[in-house]
Amino acid sequence: MQRVTSGLIYLDASATSPPSPEVLQMMCSAHLEGFPHPSSLHLPGLKAAELLERSRQVIASSFNATMNEIILCSGGTESIQLALLGTAALFPPSESQLVISAVEHPAVTAAAKQLSKQGWTIKVWPVNRQGQIRLEYTDELLGYPTRLVSIVWGQSEVGTLQPVRQIGQICHERGILFHTDAVQVVGHEIIEWPKLRIDLLSFASHTFQGPRGIGGLLHRSVIPCQSQMNGGGQEHGFRSGTEPVPLVVGLATALELVTNRLLSTNKGNPFQLWRDKLLNEFLSIPGIELTGHPSLRLPYHISIICRTKHDKSLLGRALVKTLGNRGLAISRGTTCSNRENYGSYVLKAMGYSEDEALTGLRLTLGPCHDFDTLHKIPSLLRFYTD
Repeated sequence: MQRVTSGLIYLDASATSPPSPEVLQMMCSAHLEGFPHPSSLHLPGLKAAELLERSRQVIASSFNATMNEIILCSGGTESIQLALLGTAALFPPSESQLVISAVEHPAVTAAAKQLSKQGWTIKVWPVNRQGQIRLEYTDELLGYPTRLVSIVWGQSEVGTLQPVRQIGQICHERGILFHTDAVQVVGHEIIEWPKLRIDLLSFASHTFQGPRGIGGLLHRSVIPCQSQMNGGGQEHGFRSGTEPVPLVVGLATALELVTNRLLSTNKGNPFQLWRDKLLNEFLSIPGIELTGHPSLRLPYHISIICRTKHDKSLLGRALVKTLGNRGLAISRGTTCSNRENYGSYVLKAMGYSEDEALTGLRLTLGPCHDFDTLHKIPSLLRFYTD
């Protein structure tokens, strides 16, 4: 197992995965060769522009998309804001409704709050105990005046996968724009963009061993989108700012690596095999309960709530710190929120009590792991649940 820090086992890949050696190597070369401004007309600038466009082509090819369907930006949060605020600007707020699920990333809920202040109606799609949207609300929510829907593909805290293909098809038939936050899915599943009834798809490099600070928005070229960052008109006018060539190279390299790995695997996702073995060991411990869907979930993701065998709740925040001191890096859930003293809003939306929402833990695997080391981890939790 790759150790991110000496003596530490890192199991927080959903927050950020360690950059692969190949990505770091290509970025180092790009820093040396691609440092000039890619809009400059001198020879070094032209070489940087060529490196940028070659990388953009690799990114587009990874999704089987065209280059003008890719908008590069700083990561998942900016991509989500551009998708929702940029397309919402096309509709009259007083006659428009946005539908989001009850378990969205804070970037989605923040955009929804901003649109609410502008006069949009916001409706929240309820979820069941396993974190999936309740499809019996489909007709109620996907009718007039709904203009835009945003549903997370893979929930980062509990790992549940949503039926985005089904919802996308329904939205398409009803003339509703559909966005999905796919930050936790890209890099772990082959995305065939032309086959999806999805209008806007957000992703970020750092969840599949690429660099932080770079991500993108896949969007249908026929859909207008108002820029949220104006200036020099980069990214086809959708996102101004000097392009960070080394970061784009890192994103392209990471996408190429994971795409090749997924295409070459014919015995199932290896992370899922390790995840299932590790999860079975966890669930054999009294007081450990799985959260999220048992099968329709991210292949590398484990989420649990913890009690002692005497049914006493164990605070997730305290366990994260204690296990961290024992050399195990895990998390309570999404790290893009500062509400660490509160119970998980995701678990509460799924029907868990306030006390239960304080006990959640998340462990997420990646290509730097091996089961010979992973199978030793449950003994650490067993010590605290006894």
